[in-house]
Amino acid sequence: MLKIKKIAVTGGLAAGKTTVCQIFKELGAYVVNADEIVHQLLSPGTAAGQQVVRLLGSDIVSDQEFDRKKIAAKVFSQPDLLRALEEIIHPAVFDEIERKYQQINREKKYSLFLAEVPLLYESEREGRFDAVISVLADPELCRKRFVQQTHQPVQEFEKRMTRQIEPTVKADKAHYSIENNGNFDQLKTKIKTLYFQLTKK
Repeated sequence: MLKIKKIAVTGGLAAGKTTVCQIFKELGAYVVNADEIVHQLLSPGTAAGQQVVRLLGSDIVSDQEFDRKKIAAKVFSQPDLLRALEEIIHPAVFDEIERKYQQINREKKYSLFLAEVPLLYESEREGRFDAVISVLADPELCRKRFVQQTHQPVQEFEKRMTRQIEPTVKADKAHYSIENNGNFDQLKTKIKTLYFQLTKK
């Protein structure tokens, strides 16, 4: 039985990973997003959620929901806590990606399976995928996009980037690298070319 390719899309903050995935989706790929899976898995009622409460304290829960700002404030200032949190989250996220892949592969409705995973190399799970696409953009452009998209200060961008592998290193490690410094149409043209490369038998 032919398997559809399982591909990870990664890259630096605000490089355009989600836009790349959206274009692939329009072309016929199935797309999952690691951050969205984290949101689904991380409610105080799940097994992973209970572990997080034990790690970070019950004050991170309000109205039966996690207060993500409180979690961020705790872990981004304490690297050991952040590592411990990631040790809870990463295995659960990749297990869920694999479960979804098996389901989609059985359905035979899609041409590719894509997972948007910002911290792929940081979590050392790249070996779980048939190929990795890294999205790369000029650092200044990424800073501008981040501020526009999140309405957070540029210092927040810098802080988050310090816990990520350098985007150029991710691009070097990946099977495919897509530069996203131009407009949407230019990006779409690049993705179409890559899509046909990945789906040709």
